[in-house]
Order: sequence, then C-alpha cells, then structure tokens
Amino acid sequence: MEIFQTITRFFQEGGSFMLPIAIVLAIGLAIALERYLFLISATFTNRKAFKDIEPMLSGQKFDQIIEFSKENTAPITRVVSAGVARLKLSPRREDIEYAMEEGLMETIPRLEKRTNYLATLANIATLLGLLGTIIGLIAAFSAVANADPSEKASLLSASISVAMNTTAFGLISAIPLLGLHALLQTKTTEIIDSMEMAGVKCMNTLVAVKELTPATRATD
Repeated sequence: MEIFQTITRFFQEGGSFMLPIAIVLAIGLAIALERYLFLISATFTNRKAFKDIEPMLSGQKFDQIIEFSKENTAPITRVVSAGVARLKLSPRREDIEYAMEEGLMETIPRLEKRTNYLATLANIATLLGLLGTIIGLIAAFSAVANADPSEKASLLSASISVAMNTTAFGLISAIPLLGLHALLQTKTTEIIDSMEMAGVKCMNTLVAVKELTPATRATD
C-alpha cells in the first residue's frame, strides 16, 4: 500500500507531462507484448510445420507441400513452397535458391513489423521527460522571481524536485522499452536464422531425392 501511495504521489507531483509519458509507455508495452507473442507463436509453428514438410520432401510430394503451405500460417511454409513451386518450372538449383530467398524476403517484414516503434517510443518518452523538466524549471524560476526573499531557496528546491520527476519518469519508461526492443530484435534474428537453416536443409533434401541442374558459372 505504501508503495502504491509513493507511486501515486510521484506521478501527481510530476506535472502535466507525466500523462503523455505514461501513454507512450502503455503503447510501447502493448506493442512489445503483441510482438513477443507473435514471435513465440512463429517459432513453434515453424518448428512443427517443417517437421510435417520434411517427409513430403523426401517423398517428392511437391503438390502436397504447396497445398499444405496454403493452409498453414507458419512463415517457413512460404519459403519452402516458393522453392518447390520454382522446382516445378525449373530444375536449376540457382533458380530454386533465388525463389526461396524471395520467399524469405517476403516473410521478414511480417516478423519485424512494429518492432522498430519501440525505439522511437523510448526516444519520445525521454524527450517528453526533458521537455517537462525544462518547462517546470521555467515555471519555477518565474514563481521564485516574485516570491519573498526568505522563501526563495525552499520554493526553488521544491520546484526543481517536482520538475525532475518528469525526467525520471521519462527514463523509467524509456529504459524498459529499449530493452524490449533489443529482446525482440534478437528473437526475430533467431527466427530468420532458423528459417535460413531450414531452407538449406530443404535444398539438401531436394538434391538427395531429385536431380537438380547445378548453378551456371560464368565462362571466360
């Protein structure tokens, strides 16, 4: 209860800029939660989808893979189906690799969606805190200028303390948002790396079960 009262008093003494910073923090936390749940879901669905696809690759059931990718929302299915679809048109390994890379490039924006907003929101929270402090200090010095000389020191110190609350809250909001931004970026990179590895496994399986024409080399 005492902690709640302390937080409430801290928020009330910070001035009018505390509410915008709180809104920025709430938006950032909502985005971070949504992205984290999405990435966790993508990790598990990718793992399960590739386990289902591997037997189809070994059995050369390429039409079945394409149909499976249409019904499955796992990001990895877009990459594998792109390579399989190109295989039906061209047996050249180079063309299949390009198709899979294209499928990966189409998938990456979905994984990185809204993550960069967290860094922007962290900067906004910091700047709002600084702006609130500056405006608070301006108001404090204006009030001190017209105050009784005996009260100036105590009035100034109290006003500065209140103004600094805004900066503190801005930093309190920005630091977790930056940490969450780094966490989500790391998780996204792990998923992309796993998809690239799955693509390599897919190519190796295709080479083993179906004769592919090697990539062409430039001649002098």
